[in-house]
Order: sequence, then structure tokens, then C-alpha cells
Amino acid sequence: MEAFPRIEEEQAESSHRHTELALLGRGQGQSLDMGMEVEMEANSEQRKMSKKITKGGLITMPFIIANEAFEKVASYGLLPNMVLYLIQDYHLGVAKATNILFLWSAATNFLPVVGAFLSDSYLSRFLTIGLGSITSLLGMILLWLTAMIPTTKPPHCDLSAQSCKAPTSSQFALLYSSFALMSIGAGGIRPCSLAFGADQLDKRDNPKNERVLESFFSWYYASSALSVVIALTGIVYIQVHLGWRVGFGVPAILMFFASLLFFVASPFYIKHKASGHLFTGFVQVLVVAYKNRKLAFPPRNTNGWYHHCKDSKLVVPTDRLRFLNKACILRMPERDINPDGSASNPWSLCTVDQVEELKALIKVIPIWSSGIMMSIVTSSQTSFPVLQANSMDRHLSSHFEIPAGSFSMFLVIVLFLWVALYDRIILPLASKIRGKRVRLGVKQRMGIGLFLSGLAMVVAAIVENVRRRKAIRQGFLNNSQALVGMSAMWLVPQYCLLGLAEAFNAIGQTEFYYSEFPKSMSSIAASLFGLGMALANLLATVVLSTVDHLTSRGGKESWVSNNINKGHFDNYYWVHAVMSAINLLYYFLCSYLYGPCVEQGTKVSDEGKSMEGENELAKLSNGARDEVESLKDDEKLSKFKDEVECLKDEEELSKLRQSPS
Repeated sequence: MEAFPRIEEEQAESSHRHTELALLGRGQGQSLDMGMEVEMEANSEQRKMSKKITKGGLITMPFIIANEAFEKVASYGLLPNMVLYLIQDYHLGVAKATNILFLWSAATNFLPVVGAFLSDSYLSRFLTIGLGSITSLLGMILLWLTAMIPTTKPPHCDLSAQSCKAPTSSQFALLYSSFALMSIGAGGIRPCSLAFGADQLDKRDNPKNERVLESFFSWYYASSALSVVIALTGIVYIQVHLGWRVGFGVPAILMFFASLLFFVASPFYIKHKASGHLFTGFVQVLVVAYKNRKLAFPPRNTNGWYHHCKDSKLVVPTDRLRFLNKACILRMPERDINPDGSASNPWSLCTVDQVEELKALIKVIPIWSSGIMMSIVTSSQTSFPVLQANSMDRHLSSHFEIPAGSFSMFLVIVLFLWVALYDRIILPLASKIRGKRVRLGVKQRMGIGLFLSGLAMVVAAIVENVRRRKAIRQGFLNNSQALVGMSAMWLVPQYCLLGLAEAFNAIGQTEFYYSEFPKSMSSIAASLFGLGMALANLLATVVLSTVDHLTSRGGKESWVSNNINKGHFDNYYWVHAVMSAINLLYYFLCSYLYGPCVEQGTKVSDEGKSMEGENELAKLSNGARDEVESLKDDEKLSKFKDEVECLKDEEELSKLRQSPS
């Protein structure tokens, strides 16, 4: 019987042990579960972090570059032969067709400035490129429909044999809508693609960041140049040999793929939000300077009276365009300045940096305006040489003929070769010959470019004069469609000269703006050249219309007649040559008045070092004068303080009047 209690005790102990083990196991299980949960949370955090890290980078480059490249191939491929499409299918005159193309080019060059503003201020770069791609695609589809649907343009007729029916308002509306949509699309894509691509690669903590960005810029510009060459050869060739339906359909298909590729990579992009208003600061400076126009200037060489950024060493504005300095004068610091150092109302007080940035922009405007004439010359070569080449022998061999619209590729090829050879071969060779380092300054290059553009017009006028005389001798005076026995390769020299002019002036302009502006104005530096192109296209329209109107008086044949053999395109080129010569003299004057490109103590820079040199120089050279004029400065300072106190008293009085008694 005693065995049973022992057995019961052993069973009780055993069950107690099992219970302890179970509790211990449960506790360990709970701790394991907690550990697993912590580990899973850590893994999920790592996965989230990895997702963030994988955004951007080289994986996005093919999509961004392909979007820009396809857009360029599509849009640039439409321009060269468009004058032939408007004349042959829409029955327009040479002057009217060319003016339409000038206006289209003006819109295409101007809208990127608007696109850059909207991107930086409201939409962001990703959204601007996306909307631009879709809009451009819609424009190309509309243009393709004008070739596909016969009722969208006038009925076909023989231009030389009879008077043809003009397009209706609705037909013009469809054509103009396609041009407008393509221009709006270009305005969204072109100003943002380069910056958006740089956003994907710009990682400041990467020691190879600068090299990566440099490589991206090289590939970007190489793809852009290749795209233009493909557009001027492949797309133009398709239009000539396969017709407008296929020739307009291929660019639309390419634009579809450009849009598709861009949106496919959307999850991988780094998308920065719109940061601020691009031109608002300039407007604020003008508004505040006007408000403070009656305010006296503080004495020279005195600090503390101008509002400046916390980290900026630019504490006193320069003396040039001094009336703008009133925008940054402190009237009542306790009211005008927030605790963090910013202006309480940016429409009542600006910083010294804002004032100096606007001054830098105003200062370059004369030199910028001198480049417009060269853009007028370049834009004139998009239509008239096409008509010339169309009437000349374009065969390179018995089986191969260069399309009339492809001759502008020589301009791009020369530009590309010069850029490639200039730094690596030409300058080192010149330095070796002269025995010292040879370098052309940016203003010298711009001047050479202007001279070469004028020389190109002289060559163009001589070649056209020879072509026209040959056409008349061969009995083609009344037949503008006849083929003159003269090689179209005679047009190549003028394109080569224009390519060199672009290499010197256009690249020099861009470099000039970037070197003279602070980094905060880099987007404006990039936009100025395009803005000049837009204005040049508008002025080219005015010049062409004026020449057409003046030379067709009294029933005479216009210089820009629809019949190229009856007209005088050579005289039109001489007009451009004379205008280029006058513009070159204007450039010399602007360059002289501008002074050196880098002015010690006055150039605006992000580091804010300009005023230090100026103040030190003033202290060393003007010490004696300061001692003599110290009494005058004290009087000015006292007068300035009195004015500020009067303003304070007036404001206090107005507050008392407005408050309820």
C-alpha cells in the first residue's frame, strides 16, 4: 500500500516537472516569437531602405536618354521637308510657308523657358516630362492624320499648270493644332530631361559622383547629336521615298515608344518636388526697388544697412545699377527681419544676393541680344536651301541621291567634329607652334562665330546667284520644278561655315552665361540661348515679310517668289549679310562696354567673395580720401538715420489713427 503513495508522489513530481518545462518552453517560445518578430521588422525595414536606395542610378538612364532621343528624332525629322509639304500639299506660297515654320520654331524654342518655370515652381520635372511626352505624341498623331485623311487638306493639283484651291479654316486649324501640341510637348521635355537625369545620379556622398555626372552629360549630348543626324538623314529619306503617310507615321511611332519607355521606369525614378519660383525673386527686386525709390542711400563702405543671407559674405551690393540697391536696404530691422534671419515680407525687402543676381542678368542682355542675328541667319537655312537643293543635282553616285532636306546634316557634322577636335588637337597644336599656351576667350569665340555666320551668308548669296543664272541660261525661268545642271554639293560650304559659327558662338554663349552667373541661376543660363532662338525666329518672320512686301511693289516679282528661278534668293541672303556686318559692330561695342568677363570684386558668386576684395581694395587705395570725407559720411549717416526715424514715426502715427479710440 505504501507503494501507491510513492507512485502518486512520483507522478505529482513528474507532472510538476512537466508543467515547469512547459512553462519554460512557452516562455522560450514567446521570446523566440518576439525575436522573430523583431528580426522580421528589421528585415522589412531593410527591405524598405533597399527600395529607397535602389531608386535612381544607372538603371534609369536608358529610359531618360531614350525619351529625349526619340523625341528629337521625331521632331527634328519633321522640320526639314515641312516647307515642301506646305507648298505641295497645302498650296502655300514660299513666304507664307516659311513664316509658318519660323513661328513654329519660335514657339518650340520659347516654350522650354515656360516649361522650366512650371517644372521648378509647380509641376516637378517628372510630371512636366510626362505631360510633354503625351502632348507631343498627340501633335504628331494629328500631323499624321493630315497625311492619311484626304479631306484634311486641299485637293491635289498641279502647281505649275493651274491655280490651286487654298486650305479652309478647319484644315488650317488642324495643321496649326498639331504644330502647337508638338511645341508644347517640346517645352515640357527639353528643359527637364538633362536635369531629371542628373537627379538620378547626383549623390554627393559618392566619391565618384562628379565622374558619373560627367559621363552622363557626355552620353546625353552624344545621343542628342546622333538623334539629330538620324532625323536629318533617316526620317527625311523615308519622307522622300515612301511618302508623307509613312514619313509622318514613323515619328509618331517613335514618340509613342518614347512616352512608353519613360513611364515604364516610373517606379525607379527619384522624383523631386517643385522647389520654388524661378523668376519671382527678380520681380520682387524690381517691385521693392520701386517702392523704396525715394529712400536715400546709406553712406558708402558701411555695413549693417543691407539685408543679406546668413551664410553669405556678400553683405554690401555693388555700385553698378545702383538704383536696384534700394531693394535690400533695411528700414526697421526689428520689423523687417524674422528671428531666423529671413525677410518677414519678401515683397518689402530683398537680399543682397537677389539684387546682384538681377544685376548679372541685366548686364548680359546686350551681349545676349547680339547673338539673335546669328540665330536669324541659321533659321533662314531651314527652308530656302531646301528649295535650292530640290532644284539641283543631288546625286553622289548613279544610285544614291541625298534628300533635299538632309543637307543641314553637314552643319551638325561640322559642329560635332569641331567640338571633338578643338580641345584635343587644335589648341595643343596651336600652343606647340606658338611656343606658349593658346586659348581663345569666350568673348573672342562669340565674335568669331558672328563673323563666320555673316561670311556664310556671303557664300550662300554667291552660290544662289550662280545657280539662278544657270537655270535661266538652261531655259528654266518659268519652270521652278526643273533640275538645274549644277551639283547641290555647292550648298555644303555655307552649311560648314554655319556649323563653325554655331561651334564658336552658340557654345561660347552658353559658357559665357554659366561663367558669369552664380549657380543659383544655372537654369536661366540654360534658357537664355533658347529664348534668343525664339526671338530670332519671330524677327526672321518680320524680315522675310518686309522683304516680300517691299520687293513685290508695283507688280514686280518678289525676291522670295514662289518661283525660285524668277525670285532673287541671293539678294535676300545679301540682306542677311549686311545685317550680320552691322550686328558684328554692335557686338564689339557691347563687348567693350561689358568689360572683362571675370571682374575681381564685382562678379556675383555663390561663395560671396566678391565684396571682400572690393572692400580691401577700397581700404588700401582710398584711405586718405576716407579720412577727408569722414565728416561728409557722418552727415550722410545722420541724415539716413533721420529718414528712417521719420518713417518709423509716420508708421506709428498711422497705427494710432487706425486703432479705435
